[in-house]
Amino acid sequence: MKRREVVSRGLLRLPLGGGHVDCLLVRRLGRRGVGLRVDANGLTVSAPATMPLARIEALALESERWIVRKVAEWSVRRVPAMAWTEGARLPYLGGGLELQLARGARAVAIALPGALRVATRDGSEDSIRRAVVVWYKRAARAHLGTRLAELAARAGLPVPKLFISSALARWGSCNSRREVRLAWRLVKAPGELIDYVICHELAHLRHMNHSAAFWREVERQCPGHAALRSRLFATDHLYRSF
Repeated sequence: MKRREVVSRGLLRLPLGGGHVDCLLVRRLGRRGVGLRVDANGLTVSAPATMPLARIEALALESERWIVRKVAEWSVRRVPAMAWTEGARLPYLGGGLELQLARGARAVAIALPGALRVATRDGSEDSIRRAVVVWYKRAARAHLGTRLAELAARAGLPVPKLFISSALARWGSCNSRREVRLAWRLVKAPGELIDYVICHELAHLRHMNHSAAFWREVERQCPGHAALRSRLFATDHLYRSF
C-alpha cells in the first residue's frame, strides 16, 4: 500500500459554535497529525489511520474558532442573492415555483400549480419575503411532518415530536426528550435529501451519539446515506438563499 493512501472515509459531527458541524473524516496511512480543510464542500478532517476517534475530535475542537469562522465565510460566499421580482424561481422539493406578484389588502402567499402567488399591500421586497417565508414554514411543517411520521414508522420507532426551526447552521437536531427539530429551509431540497436528514435524526433516537452503531443505524434507515450527505454538502447553499 502506498504511503498516505486513503484507508477510509466516514462522516463525523463535531459540536462546534453552540451547534454542530458535519464533516468528512478521511483516514490515511502514513499521516502523523490531524489536518483541517474548509472549502465549498464543507469541512474535511484528515487523520492517521489508527488514531482513536476521541483524539481526532479533541484535536479538531482545538481549532473550533477557526473552523466556525471558515464555515461561516464559505456559507456567506456560497449563498446566492434572492431577487424578489415577478417570475423569480423559488426552490421547493428539489424543483422550483415561479414567483407571481399581486397587490392585496393583506400579505398572503398561495401555492398554485408550479407557482407561488404572493399578494402584498405595498409590493416591497420585505413584505414579499415575509409572506413567502410564512408560506414555506407552513409547507415545511406539513411535508416534513408527514415524512417524519412515515420514516419513523418504517424504522419501527414512535413518531417524535416535531419542531420547525429557522436554523441556518444545521438542518436537523434531536435531543434526549425525543424531540426532533428540522429547519424549514430543508423543504427546498429534493425528497431524498430531506429523507436523509430525517433518518439521521431518527437514528439518534436509538444512539444519542455518532458511534459506529449510530452510522449503521443511519445506513439501515437510509441506504446510501454517505452519497446523499455529500450531495447535501455540495448543494446546501442553494437552500439558504433566504
